[in-house]
Amino acid sequence: METWKARHSMVCMEEADEAVAELRVALAGIGVVLPSLRIDPLSCARESPCPALDLGHCSVDGARRLVAALREAGRER
Repeated sequence: METWKARHSMVCMEEADEAVAELRVALAGIGVVLPSLRIDPLSCARESPCPALDLGHCSVDGARRLVAALREAGRER
């Protein structure tokens, strides 16, 4: 049972790392940088659910760019 927990934890961490990287690239594509974007270290202390992402600090300009991009994406649907 302990082996499953260890593998589950490692898989979750890998998925969280990938999500951070993908989000960082997607945000950069619309001119938004979240300097503190990372895996939330406190969420790593629990076994389940998988780690949460800390989106970090965002400038007002970055927030406005993000809002504009989300609105545009919503219109495209």
